[in-house]
Amino acid sequence: MNKVFEAGTHMVLDGISSNSRFLEDVGKIHAFLDEYPDRMGMTKIMPPYVFNYQGNAPSEGGVTGIVIIAESHISIHTFPSKNYLSVDVFSCKPFDIEEATRYLIEYFGLKEFNRKIFDRGLEYPKVSDEVVPLVLEERLENLEKLVHT
Repeated sequence: MNKVFEAGTHMVLDGISSNSRFLEDVGKIHAFLDEYPDRMGMTKIMPPYVFNYQGNAPSEGGVTGIVIIAESHISIHTFPSKNYLSVDVFSCKPFDIEEATRYLIEYFGLKEFNRKIFDRGLEYPKVSDEVVPLVLEERLENLEKLVHT
């Protein structure tokens, strides 16, 4: 499990699915948002809100959904005509990024993806004696990763 700071980790994953029909299915997107928080050890505080949307052209339509969790949120946007989806997972509670990614690949049949991880809130607190330990800890972790690669 990757360690995160208290402000939280934001995982952004863009992917190409092998099944465009799946990406236009509101029920499948709702089911994903309904079960994913529990699977990741997060606390769902409201049911998912999922809806079809239509852009200016039929190729711009898809499904958008969000579920609010006690730790923050999980959202998804699909573009079935392009076999494309974008998922955000933002949580102040640590979560297993690799497992979160594996499940997205499996659930949506991703044949390729791009994932970015952001540690949110690193610029806070603004008081230097509180920031220095956080920065040193982060730099040591990055140095350890470099040594082991």
